[in-house]
Amino acid sequence: MGDLKHTVLYDNHVKAGAILVDFGGWEMPIQYPHGIVDEHLHTRIKAGIFDVSHMARFIITGKEATAFLQYVLTNNVFALDLLQAQYTMIPNKNGGAIDDAYLYRFYEDRYLLVVNAANADKDWQHLNNEIKAFDAQITDQSAELAMISLQGPEAKNILKKLTGSEFLTEPLKNALGILNYHGAPLLIARTGYTGEPLGFELFAKAEQSPEIWEKLLGLGAMAVGLGARDTLRLEAGLPLYGHELGLDNEGQEIPIFSCPLAKFAVSFAEDKGNYLGREPLREQYCGFKAIMERDFSDLSKLPRIVRSLAITGKGVARAGCKVFKDGREVGVITSATMVPYLKAEGYGLDSKITDEKAMRGIGLALLDGDVEINDPVEVEIRNKRVAAVIVPYHLKSDAPPYARPILYGVEVTRQFESAANYPGKALNLLKKSLDNTHHRQYETINLIPSEQAHSSAVRLLSVMDPSFRYAEHKKTKSFYDYDVFYYQGTAFIDEIEYLLMEEFKQYFNCAEVETRVISGQMANTAVFSALMDYKNRVNRKVEAKRLGYILNNHIIRGGHLSAQPMGALHDYIAVDPRTEKTAVVNFPVEPDNLFKIDVEETKKVIATYRPELIIFGKSMVLHKEPVQEIRQFIDDQKLNAVIMYDMAHVLGLVGDYFQDPFKEGAELVTGSTHKTFFGTQRGVIAGNYDKDDYKYGLWETIETRAFPGSVSNHHLGTMLGLLMAAYEMNYFKDDYQRTVIENAKYFAKALAEAGLDVAGDPQIFYTETHQVVVRVGYGIGPEVARRLEESNIIINYQATPEEEGFTASGAIRIGVAEMTRFGFTREAFKETAELMADVILRKKTVAEDAKKLRSQFTTMKYCFDDEAIAEQLEKLKATL
Repeated sequence: MGDLKHTVLYDNHVKAGAILVDFGGWEMPIQYPHGIVDEHLHTRIKAGIFDVSHMARFIITGKEATAFLQYVLTNNVFALDLLQAQYTMIPNKNGGAIDDAYLYRFYEDRYLLVVNAANADKDWQHLNNEIKAFDAQITDQSAELAMISLQGPEAKNILKKLTGSEFLTEPLKNALGILNYHGAPLLIARTGYTGEPLGFELFAKAEQSPEIWEKLLGLGAMAVGLGARDTLRLEAGLPLYGHELGLDNEGQEIPIFSCPLAKFAVSFAEDKGNYLGREPLREQYCGFKAIMERDFSDLSKLPRIVRSLAITGKGVARAGCKVFKDGREVGVITSATMVPYLKAEGYGLDSKITDEKAMRGIGLALLDGDVEINDPVEVEIRNKRVAAVIVPYHLKSDAPPYARPILYGVEVTRQFESAANYPGKALNLLKKSLDNTHHRQYETINLIPSEQAHSSAVRLLSVMDPSFRYAEHKKTKSFYDYDVFYYQGTAFIDEIEYLLMEEFKQYFNCAEVETRVISGQMANTAVFSALMDYKNRVNRKVEAKRLGYILNNHIIRGGHLSAQPMGALHDYIAVDPRTEKTAVVNFPVEPDNLFKIDVEETKKVIATYRPELIIFGKSMVLHKEPVQEIRQFIDDQKLNAVIMYDMAHVLGLVGDYFQDPFKEGAELVTGSTHKTFFGTQRGVIAGNYDKDDYKYGLWETIETRAFPGSVSNHHLGTMLGLLMAAYEMNYFKDDYQRTVIENAKYFAKALAEAGLDVAGDPQIFYTETHQVVVRVGYGIGPEVARRLEESNIIINYQATPEEEGFTASGAIRIGVAEMTRFGFTREAFKETAELMADVILRKKTVAEDAKKLRSQFTTMKYCFDDEAIAEQLEKLKATL
């Protein structure tokens, strides 16, 4: 192999005993002594490292660098923010792929384009020909900049140890970071070619890379060759140039949209301009769209697409094998082999990956467009037709830190014991409900911060006669906004609803309240709907415009799900036509405290994007939100933005001890009424618009989006219970709120003294709310939560701002509101902290100790419990 090229890591491979082969003119490791199976599995359960320095790395700079890339790549470079990467294609004028590639933006003024090794010379020539028309430059830094891929669930921990840095990148796919390694920049990208939810690619100075490689091995990564790299990418359904892209087995060009990843890699944004292959790609897209919509009447625009395929019969398929459906040839295998996996036991979060190995036959196939998911097919293997089936995917990565194999034919079944007859079923339900209620009210320490037990009065009122009645009503201009009810027998609920609004107005110290929404999510939906409706009030004859830019807390920073584009915002938020991203920007956070908004950086974001709506509020909330500072700033900027505070988790803390949202400058407050507040599971919207305010029309729109926009029957029974809860809150709130915050600070301090890693600022005793966050170790939050539950301590696992999602949670979220209401003292919280430390740090079981502690605190405080109340409750019970 004398003429083959070598990467800077060649000596490392030789030293490790790798089997070396010719790969596109490079002498590369196909496997190491561990073998392909172990390399594949080690990547899936721990971490693998790959030498990918044979891939080419081009740097594009210059005044028209962006314009050049928009012309020669399929994706929208305007969507690429600083410290982000994107998958893309290098198209030819016919809509075929010269190559697929990754574009990185580590620095403001230059781009890094990584292309496949086998196509590097062809790509270089093509790009240099096209760049002549632009004021831009392209340089090849493949020799100076080495590239190593680190993939697998342990990748992040290993990389933290290598760099000594706790923060690598944002915990999002395609996020980038720049760290220092021995005086030189180490570029880090959350990208890779394995399907792992935790995958990084490192760009390092060539002279440093052999040392980095060896250190990664020493920290627990396994060297992986091209063989396992191929099985990993095949399992993930990722295309390989020359197989799923390029030319097919008959030498015909494969259209880019035959590759399913094209929907992420191709843009038709108007601002992108007329790039290479745009019109043929648009034709392909029309064909792809028709196939996805199951319109097979005309497949001429895109005759075939790549599908995943599982072999169910005996045989090992290979690239080039023909595929048949109902005896008709429908396509060809593009990639296939046997891939290993580890069997799992159990289901859901309780499932465990075992050490038992197994193999399965899988592949990718270029098939006629009318071949669909779940279609049975046959693959011709050595002149025999072997059974197979079209599957949606072979692997899923939506439950980090692990990528999990999806086996064809596996179904999850659940069974619960049930009586043979309906009277027996009914009796069992009553018995189990009694057991559950007794357990949660008398035996467990309830520390979930989004839950609150109800007083006896609230519980009983919620099931009284109104709970099965209707009382739809609407303000009517003809009657001077007097409410018209559409049902009879509603005088009592009319009174209740009026009194409830008055109590909430007193609580919030605001002008208007809407109480008909039955959840916090619905409250937000009603507000977003109203804002969009109000925005379009002038002209109803055109398609309604969606909301412009919105500033919110990102969900990975604890932001409410309902305030995200995938939540209640989904149908109301615009897409920026330039970037093709939803028009949402997020509050920056302080670099040394990811739980707290950075006010000065937020002002820069507001000045840049001029949002129409600013949404404060979090579900993981340790600090006050800077409402007053941002109100002052937008007033100074004369920006007509609506400030909304979703207080769902801190609704019961409104006032002097936490925040007074309207006094600080919020226009709207939403929330759910059953977390820190004492109420039933409902929602509320509050506004501070005077009837002479020009924005009062927005409030009227909110009322119409509540009814008839969101609800018909607005659950009158729980409204009755909520009124009692509002009486309790307004009467007891000063003592309750002060005690809750004091208890949270004391509990956080006790948890830290017990040896636990409490998040937040120790200078303020870690929290300003009812919540405490404790780090327990990356990815083991769910396990810790389960062990605590087995010890009668109920919390919920929580992903911190550094983590990829709830299944990767490395923390637990704790709230003191419910146990404060049951009279927990400081001594009780200190004892609870010690019990939790026993469970978390020493893996003890403390169920009986927790039950004994809880048994001392079963009488609810901050509620009305005198003789007159008790007597009336007994009379109400007698009606059941």
